[in-house]
Amino acid sequence: MQEMKIGDAAAALGIEAHVLRHWESVGLLQPSRSPSGHRSYDENDLDVARLILKLQRTGLSLGQIRQLGLGEYDGRLALIADKRSEIQEQIVLLRATDRFLEHLTECRHRVVAECAECSDFTRANRKRRQLR
Repeated sequence: MQEMKIGDAAAALGIEAHVLRHWESVGLLQPSRSPSGHRSYDENDLDVARLILKLQRTGLSLGQIRQLGLGEYDGRLALIADKRSEIQEQIVLLRATDRFLEHLTECRHRVVAECAECSDFTRANRKRRQLR
């Protein structure tokens, strides 16, 4: 397995080197060190970094990502359940938004209040916010 210096690893991931240093400082990455103290990243370290990037894109904080990897089992389950619930809400909203945008390709009304379907979409979003 070929090892990389921090700059090469960061470039391979499409991020800045300081991001890798930060992830190390919060306990998410533990790259090996050369005898002179330089960080050395192998393919496993890069896979962990790719996972962190993907999880961040889903809206998880670094603390939540750390909890998933290092937390107690029950805490992880609660975090997973909460995040999955958020994702399901987002999916419902995205589907409704897609339907609304599709409707707008045909809708000729200038004001939302003049169109029953447009009004329904805005009311549905207002109800969702009130439930939170």
